[in-house]
Amino acid sequence: MSLRRPAFAAAALLASFAATAQNVPPAATPFHMTGNIYLPNKLPATDARVGALKAPAGFTVTKYAEGLDMPRMLAQAPNGDLYVTNRVKGTVTLVRDANHDGKAEVMRQVAQKPHLHGLALKDNKMYFTAIREIYVADVRPDGSLSELKELYHDLPDAGQHANRVLHFGPDGNLYLSVGSTCNACDEDNPENATIMRINTDGSGREVVAHGLRNTIGFDWHPVTKELFGMDHGIDWLGDEDQQEELNQIKPGANYGWPSIIADGKHYPANKPKSGESFEAFDAKTVRPLLLYKAHSAPLGLVFNRGHQFPKEYKNDAFVTMHGSWNRAQPSGYKIVRVHFNAQGQPEKFEDFVTSFLVEGDKSEFGRPCGLVQANDGSLLVSDDDNGVIYRVAYAGKK
Repeated sequence: MSLRRPAFAAAALLASFAATAQNVPPAATPFHMTGNIYLPNKLPATDARVGALKAPAGFTVTKYAEGLDMPRMLAQAPNGDLYVTNRVKGTVTLVRDANHDGKAEVMRQVAQKPHLHGLALKDNKMYFTAIREIYVADVRPDGSLSELKELYHDLPDAGQHANRVLHFGPDGNLYLSVGSTCNACDEDNPENATIMRINTDGSGREVVAHGLRNTIGFDWHPVTKELFGMDHGIDWLGDEDQQEELNQIKPGANYGWPSIIADGKHYPANKPKSGESFEAFDAKTVRPLLLYKAHSAPLGLVFNRGHQFPKEYKNDAFVTMHGSWNRAQPSGYKIVRVHFNAQGQPEKFEDFVTSFLVEGDKSEFGRPCGLVQANDGSLLVSDDDNGVIYRVAYAGKK
């Protein structure tokens, strides 16, 4: 039976949230604290259900690994070894397809620290982020890791958004996403709701861009080297607000949260902290390039740099939509493609892998989460709900 919280339970939860919220929209505005709670019933990822997933012609979706415990973020070594985090247990698991048949046979834990989530690999060193810490370890020839060495221990408190992620940029620097502490509030720490650049020797860090509520998925365009990220919208504004944002993340830019949201809407619960008018503040912020259905929860973003997919996919991006809990009809629960034009700008979203929602959207058997492009050009996608890593490959004619 699917879990649809009864109206009185949703109302009670909403009232509790509103009572403790730092900033609630005034009554006489277009925004009101409202929302639905709907969690589709979880089903097992049987072979029959996986076989019924929909993808463009020529693409296959198979189980690369299963039986994992809440696999979240992914990183792949040059030799094909895949590393997977579990944010609840703080573990890192090595996943290996030793015989190269497209399905992993080896799965073993190689590290553990509280709250490990994001990870990035460069020059045989693995970097990890927890809530307030960043660690580094050497990757040994057998795939195991040396003891984790702490580089930072004073990242901002996390609050509502504790899932920090790490990626190396084209400049060789390490970039860190630090989410907001809240749904919508004025942050006291200038490092919250940002993308940061980190020195890998532990010597310092700087804010690259701010006003980003929670940008978990981000990557650099293969040609232009511009940074793009998917930012999570504010909850409890109804089924259709706030939409998820695709931003081009520019050094020094302000993306408006929490005062300016989506396509330039003024959010009256959070007047600009600077004391400026909404109009004056808005003039200094950067608008998103595309918007996506509210509450879809984008978690992974990766550009296609490989050569396996057809040429029309060159330099496009893929995004995992983890799936909603805060709207009456579910959104997300899929992988989408972002079309980029020849100038390196996004033009539209398009469904790529769908049908994790079944039984009239009342049930689901997968919540796409972490995302990497494997060395062979396929996509590896974690599902932290059912413990599966999927492989999306192209086997058709080019």
